[in-house]
Amino acid sequence: MEDQQKIMLFEQLPIPKAVVKLAVPTILSSLVTVLYNLADTYFVGMLNNSVQNAAVTLAAPLILAFNAVNNLFGVGSSSMMSRALGSRDYETVHRSSAFGFYCSVFCGLLFSALYLIFQPFVLSVLGADEMTRQATEGYLLWTVAFGATPTILNVVMAYLVRAEGAALHASIGTMSGCILNIVLDPVFILPWGLNMGAAGAGLATFLSNCVACAYFFVLLYVKRRNTHVCIRPSMFCLRKKIVLGVCGVGIPASIQNLLNVTGMTVLNNFTASYGSDAVAAMGITQKINMVPMYVAMGLSQGIMPLVSYNYASGNTPRMKKTVTFSGKISVTFLVVVAALYYVGAGFLTGMFMDNPEIVAYGTRFLRGFCLGLPFLCMDFLAVGVFQAVGLGKNAFLFAVLRKVVLEIPALVILNALFPLYGLAYAQFAAEIILAAAAVVVLIRLFGRLEKGQRA
Repeated sequence: MEDQQKIMLFEQLPIPKAVVKLAVPTILSSLVTVLYNLADTYFVGMLNNSVQNAAVTLAAPLILAFNAVNNLFGVGSSSMMSRALGSRDYETVHRSSAFGFYCSVFCGLLFSALYLIFQPFVLSVLGADEMTRQATEGYLLWTVAFGATPTILNVVMAYLVRAEGAALHASIGTMSGCILNIVLDPVFILPWGLNMGAAGAGLATFLSNCVACAYFFVLLYVKRRNTHVCIRPSMFCLRKKIVLGVCGVGIPASIQNLLNVTGMTVLNNFTASYGSDAVAAMGITQKINMVPMYVAMGLSQGIMPLVSYNYASGNTPRMKKTVTFSGKISVTFLVVVAALYYVGAGFLTGMFMDNPEIVAYGTRFLRGFCLGLPFLCMDFLAVGVFQAVGLGKNAFLFAVLRKVVLEIPALVILNALFPLYGLAYAQFAAEIILAAAAVVVLIRLFGRLEKGQRA
């Protein structure tokens, strides 16, 4: 019965309903994820201590680096699983999920070990100085040294569950941890609680991710007879078909994320030269800008199983309608949000810190960041389609274009032309070009598929 419901979702349900059923839970979980990031910033900001707030900002690239593993084994395995479901190859579905799960555990443990070994070097690379080093180290103790494995596993297991159409369960797991994080933050961070500052935010994140992982383990046990997600050790293997299928999509997605980390590190290092107030303001505005970004990302990730399934089963018209409908919704939403952000930039920044200088910085930063939002969604949508159909090389090419060719050079040039404030417009400059490229490439892709050619 459950298999028939999944087949109906992927093959028969009207496109708007199918997109809503798959994408809305994914968007909600993405929003809750960014809300708990905002909660860290908000409650640390209540201390009115720019050093503590700067610590959370400086640590962000390393936390974002977890997504390299998430994308490698989450995106890679889920794409492989959905395509295998579309072709009714259930053994590949089982083995792909086991491969993604156990590789994620290993990489999480490796991440923690490498951080502990190279801690002084890592802190220097992140831009921590004598003033911010201790607070940054306290935050990373819980989020990386202890928390890398549950943080990575939480996201990867959500991808595996979502791959077979169970987007609601995937979102509940992610959201349970995020909501707990928001509840625990003030207890651990603020003076009336444990008064741990940035380290308290890290501890709350660690505990919440452990709870989210526990939810997924319970879910897989309860649904063990009705799910294709398999984490039995006996199903783990290094067969060429599985490794290449997962890594062919996952490695480009992982490199894409590492390039994002590089871009954020470059941005933070440029900003750090202007003082902790500028760093705190940059961190706040980045988190605010992440809300609509995560909506666009959640939509592109949410429709991936639907795109993968219909690509594998040869239903190109349904696949194309899914992408077109999603693109229209995403662009319309982000145009409205960009306008609201531009007008209300000062108010939004002021919600996080009662510091006139930080609010002044943040207002100008957010106005620069928000201009790129409507273009960003087309980039995300194109990359999501590439990952869904196994075109990892295309996704990788877009990642290189975004960061190496366009955004990082734009950071250097704009900071030279308009010191500090020009940094916020680098993403906008890059995304205009990428959005145009995304539209052209998607049109060509669908043209080939409609002629009966494979991607």
